[in-house]
Amino acid sequence: MDRARSRRLILAAAVLGLILRLAFSFFYWTGKPLTHDEREYLALAHSLSEGRGLTYPEHHEVGTGQQFGRAPGYPAFLSLLAPDPAASSAPARIKGVQAVLGALVVVMIGILAARAWSPAAGAVAAFLAAAYPPLVWISAYVFSESLYMPIAFGSVLLLAAACERAREQQATRSGGALMIAAGLLAGSAVLIRPGMLFFLPLVALWFVRRRQWSLALAFCVAATVVVAPWTLRNARTYGRLVLVASEGGVTFWTGNHPLARGEGDLAANPDLKRAEIAFRAAHPGLTAEEMEPIYYRDAVSHILQHPGWWIGLLAKKAFYTVVPFGPSYTLHSTRYLLASVIPYLLLAPVAVVGLGRLLRRSTATPLLLLALSVVMTSLIFFPQERFRIPVLDPTVIVCASGVLASWGRRPR
Repeated sequence: MDRARSRRLILAAAVLGLILRLAFSFFYWTGKPLTHDEREYLALAHSLSEGRGLTYPEHHEVGTGQQFGRAPGYPAFLSLLAPDPAASSAPARIKGVQAVLGALVVVMIGILAARAWSPAAGAVAAFLAAAYPPLVWISAYVFSESLYMPIAFGSVLLLAAACERAREQQATRSGGALMIAAGLLAGSAVLIRPGMLFFLPLVALWFVRRRQWSLALAFCVAATVVVAPWTLRNARTYGRLVLVASEGGVTFWTGNHPLARGEGDLAANPDLKRAEIAFRAAHPGLTAEEMEPIYYRDAVSHILQHPGWWIGLLAKKAFYTVVPFGPSYTLHSTRYLLASVIPYLLLAPVAVVGLGRLLRRSTATPLLLLALSVVMTSLIFFPQERFRIPVLDPTVIVCASGVLASWGRRPR
């Protein structure tokens, strides 16, 4: 298959992806109640749109949860879409824009596969991404993943292009402009989902290993330029260092508590939820931001006292990171569970074969580093389906596409 035909097929897949996402959003996922995270994103976005900054409204209902400071990127994006503070379900305008972003992600996945494998693999990956159920329905939720994916994959594509240019021109500084652009996008992705922070040192180390010091520096400086102003704002607001968001402490505590099961958040573990409420009650009068270092200290103390137990917990986290089973999956309906798990399990064995081949191709390294950063996030905190879908599932699609595209072709 030539490149021109591959591009046409990738665009056709993007159109199909847009149709499927709009159909799901407006003909099936309608009138559904908002989750806790969705309500918080919309509340923050409404405050931003009214000029009150990234703050929660005075009468915002949180139930038994806490109002932690969140990353600013996604609420800022939502604020541009005039969010309705009284919305009881995902607003139509947001679902429509996110469906378009989802179609863009289809194109990006196709391009990543084409660069990593071949034009035919790019077309295969694009059509898989267009119809892949979790990537279809994520656009209908008010979740940061919809914005994070095109930004993160944009950084990955620029990194791959910079690597390719440096190799073609055989110069360590070639591709500097692309690296700066990749760093700016990576920093933007950090402000949408702080887990992207783990991607930055991985990229820097990769280019240092290739002795491309200037490219590594350009990437890191560009990312820092984007993130640093928000970090300084947090230092003034909270009186201590908070890189992006103040929810890291409770997330780390949740994933490394004696009651942790190795997968899922507080909603999937009622016993752990009760323990978290009791832990807060033992520290009355402290804000959510003031509680963050206390969560960290308590979790680290328990890990140091029980290193053997923690190693076993890490093994559980590693298993649940790549195998889509765990306590949080049981919270969904059977239909949802099957649509999420079956496509992943069908592609995963093929992807393992493709991964073995891609490890020898530098053009695929930025995507694999992004996937590795998600694995690191899952091991340090905890794995969950929402951590898996935006990066690991597209990586599985890209890895599998090369193998699937080669089936049926015989060498001449």
